[in-house]
Amino acid sequence: MTTNSIIQIQDINIHDEVRGHYAGRAADLLEGKAAACCGDSGSCGYTSADLAGLPAEVTGTSFGCGDPISLAKLTPGQRVLDLGSGGGLDCMLAAQKVGAAGWVIGVDMTPEMLALAWRNVAKVGLRNIEFRYGHIEKLPVESNSIDVILSNCVINLSPDKPAVFGEAYRVLGAGGKFAVSDIVSDADIPASAQADLISLAGCVSGAMKESDYLDGIRAAGFDDVRIVDRQFYATVPNTEVHTYSVRVEAFKK
Repeated sequence: MTTNSIIQIQDINIHDEVRGHYAGRAADLLEGKAAACCGDSGSCGYTSADLAGLPAEVTGTSFGCGDPISLAKLTPGQRVLDLGSGGGLDCMLAAQKVGAAGWVIGVDMTPEMLALAWRNVAKVGLRNIEFRYGHIEKLPVESNSIDVILSNCVINLSPDKPAVFGEAYRVLGAGGKFAVSDIVSDADIPASAQADLISLAGCVSGAMKESDYLDGIRAAGFDDVRIVDRQFYATVPNTEVHTYSVRVEAFKK
């Protein structure tokens, strides 16, 4: 078996583990059971004022670790893409910002999450949102067609983060903004810890070292890459590596 084949199999395993984890959470929500944010951290990054006007059964479907919406500074008429849109909360918040002249696309690889997102949008009645099935490493989105990319606690789950950054750059138009909340680490995570797929699905052991994360965004072609803020998130199990919830912005010039 070649090295590429091994990497491909590992990627499939990670995608399957993550998909199964979030399919279960979506199924619970569809049945009316409670859920928590990514990694059960208890704080999804939004205040009650941010969520005003949305029903509790919709606002309770976030698995995020921060607030990419305020970072994005959305304006009416923009086209927005959410990487790993889950239950659709960030898409709905974005849709309210961009208005009827704007458009929001959510991409997710978990059919159960897509079903939950469509249900949530129907409850709210927004008509400027669509959800597409796909992987964030190979987006089902046209090149140069997006003004702002959002993501909330999802890129850390990808087995190929450079591909995610490359795809984000591809679909953004000139002057576009990349505004995400995600989990990064303060050191390389040992392979033994990365193999803990439960921790990975909980947004911990799949985190990339912060400096490598920023370098990866720059390598994709982005400019003005910076971390806006950070807060402690969790310690990687059986290690001394710490992870942090960060908000990151970058631009395509």
